[in-house]
Amino acid sequence: MVVPERQRVTNMFMGEYNHTVDAKGRLIVPSKFREQLGDEFVVTKGFDSCLFVYGNPEWAEMEKKLTALPVTNASARKLTRFFLAGATTCEVDKQGRILIPSVLRDYAGIEKEAVLVGTGSHLEIWSKERWLAINSYDDIEDIAESMEGFGI
Repeated sequence: MVVPERQRVTNMFMGEYNHTVDAKGRLIVPSKFREQLGDEFVVTKGFDSCLFVYGNPEWAEMEKKLTALPVTNASARKLTRFFLAGATTCEVDKQGRILIPSVLRDYAGIEKEAVLVGTGSHLEIWSKERWLAINSYDDIEDIAESMEGFGI
């Protein structure tokens, strides 16, 4: 049976939210994202010096892909270490916050202000300064043009 487009439920993460990290390293996760992620999910190092956030089903898929990489390939070992060594399970407290370990906050340069960004299959957590610096979008037309081969 084909489900009409308007009735399909999607787990696509969308939106941009600014929040403050408290002195203990806790960050509020917007309720929209908590509804999709559940009470427990994985946060790990991401590309571009941000953090990636995966729901448990998506993380299980990522783990399968990473552990399937050949251990004889140095780049595969390095990528696997990058994602798995930095990964941590986060639980949402009663105030809707998660504790981001200091090693991850340091990696992403998150001190006080953070931006949570939906990127489709996962979330990204950025320091506000890095988010503003990397997202000028001055070259978005050129980028869009270069994506023609991907069907965009």
